[in-house]
Amino acid sequence: MNPPSQTPRLYHTALSPFCRKVRLVLAEKRIEVELAEDRYWEGNSELLRRNPAGKVPVLRIDGRMLAESQAICEYLDETVPQPPLMPADAAGRHEVRRLCAWFDDKFYHEVTQPILEERVWKKIMRSGYPDSRAVKAGLKAVKDHLDYLAGLLEQRRWLAGSTLSLADFTAAAHLSCLDYISDVDWDRSEAVTGWYATIKSRPAFRSILADQVPGIHPAPHYAELDFG
Repeated sequence: MNPPSQTPRLYHTALSPFCRKVRLVLAEKRIEVELAEDRYWEGNSELLRRNPAGKVPVLRIDGRMLAESQAICEYLDETVPQPPLMPADAAGRHEVRRLCAWFDDKFYHEVTQPILEERVWKKIMRSGYPDSRAVKAGLKAVKDHLDYLAGLLEQRRWLAGSTLSLADFTAAAHLSCLDYISDVDWDRSEAVTGWYATIKSRPAFRSILADQVPGIHPAPHYAELDFG
């Protein structure tokens, strides 16, 4: 067990949307954290010791090892309540959790995972050549998801309602991974592009925009705040 006085440490990988989600929340709440990249696919990783599920992120904080991005983020929101990222009312919290699950489950399996697996992780892990059919399916699916977001933003200022929430950071974490390799059609929806530009301009996003993945160069517009 680590003493609570230690600086929090996040074991992460740069292009994991789940790790980025936690990084964004930590930064939004101004929690100082050490970033430790875990190349879990290599033989010297201690990920299983930190999290028996074998997944990043893992956050060492308050003398604990915390796993699962949604659970980590809600822990942070409860222990560091300002600024709040979950609504005060039950219906509002349900909507935030519903949208977080939408991105961490549906969007991830239909879009983030197939595109990143084929275009990024196969190259990094040297595990074969990209499957163009999987990439094509992911690029087709992302259009439907962007349309869904556009529909939400026609009725709301932020994805889950009138205030910034964990739902916005969860969505932005996934989209930022795809934007790194220029796989988001920002011309499809002015509302979605405007929403992303607003959240991308927050100080919490700075470390995300500074990411550099060895051998995978970011899109030219990736770190630009005015990219629409």
